[in-house]
Amino acid sequence: MTGISRTGISRRTLLQAASGAAAMNVTRGFAQAKETVTFAAATFAEAGRGDKLKAWIEKFNASQDKVEVQPVAIPFSQLANTVFTQMGGGGGPDLVRFDQTDFFAALPAKRILPIDDIVDASKYTFQAPDKFLNVEGKRYGVVFELANYQLIYNPALLKGGEPPKTFPEFLAAAKEATGKGQFGYAFRATMPERSGFWQDLTNYVYGFGGNWADGKQLTLNSPKVVEAITAYKQVYDAGVIPKGADAATYRRMFWEGKIAMNIDNGGVAGIFAAQNPNLKFAAAPSPFPNRQQGLILTALSVNANTKNKKACGVFINWMLQQAAQSELQGILGAASVATPVERPKADLERSPWLGVYDAQTPYALPQLVLGFETKTLEVQQVVVEQVLKILVGNADVQKTLDEAQSLALKRIERQ
Repeated sequence: MTGISRTGISRRTLLQAASGAAAMNVTRGFAQAKETVTFAAATFAEAGRGDKLKAWIEKFNASQDKVEVQPVAIPFSQLANTVFTQMGGGGGPDLVRFDQTDFFAALPAKRILPIDDIVDASKYTFQAPDKFLNVEGKRYGVVFELANYQLIYNPALLKGGEPPKTFPEFLAAAKEATGKGQFGYAFRATMPERSGFWQDLTNYVYGFGGNWADGKQLTLNSPKVVEAITAYKQVYDAGVIPKGADAATYRRMFWEGKIAMNIDNGGVAGIFAAQNPNLKFAAAPSPFPNRQQGLILTALSVNANTKNKKACGVFINWMLQQAAQSELQGILGAASVATPVERPKADLERSPWLGVYDAQTPYALPQLVLGFETKTLEVQQVVVEQVLKILVGNADVQKTLDEAQSLALKRIERQ
């Protein structure tokens, strides 16, 4: 990110300030210049939401006479490498919107600062997943965006137009909806989509009451995980999914009216609504024994190299105000924000599924190996490889997950 100094003030800002000073008074001009805070996020680079978020930040800038936030747009595929490289060199943006994996990578590397001194948590009512940003008694960020998972369904393809409430009902409904070019359900089950495959698996594991770890030990072969993977295998074998279709393909099939059910995050529901405004889909809690489902959590954190921590706090506290939170949630669509926000009545009447996603937030868990967050990608690789043996090779579920537990432990111990 060229042009950003280690002080967090860009060259462009300095040049602008110098130009103004030449026209008026140099000393007075710098005394009145705002302290500049740079804020890097992948969402600034997104079509649609990016421009709206920049306009949202401009409202903050217009309300301030001492602090100015400069958005730095970095595509999602480049953000982690770019920012971590800058941080390693002693620089980088003052504020960073990290996804959950990168947040937990930044923590042990001491790339982000605790912010308890600039954010008084007692002033705010935070959503339940906020607890994951508090580590060993210190707060390392605030929630920027929460994307929950729920069952999305097409009532026109389900008997009676009603969603299933239990797993047996779900499997029966999926079978009944399959045929004549339509499928009852869709999920990921291929190595090229490893990350999405892991997300789909994790929703089953959480839904059946399991977890990948208990905070201290891996639990990849625990009874609840075995039950969840057995259910995943049942769906895979039932002939109700378009096997081999990637997420882009089966999501298109959904908005074309060819898929009856899909468990996915609110962002995907927003895509369905945008791609086919005439599709009358709805959302409901996933049909599992437990309400817990996965969560994509993104956090706003402060770079440990910043020289502008206090100014960062001014923006974060503005962001947590009710008006700013309400506008942010409106921009983010089906996602939730740091604090509970009541949606406009017109939005809920137009898209009732928004309220279903919001109601899931108290039951949402990050799709990480809890207690081993920084090892999630290593564990994910092992789990996905072993589950493929179950799905495609019909390997025994318990024995294969025993092997996954052993392999993951060895991989972690080597590091």
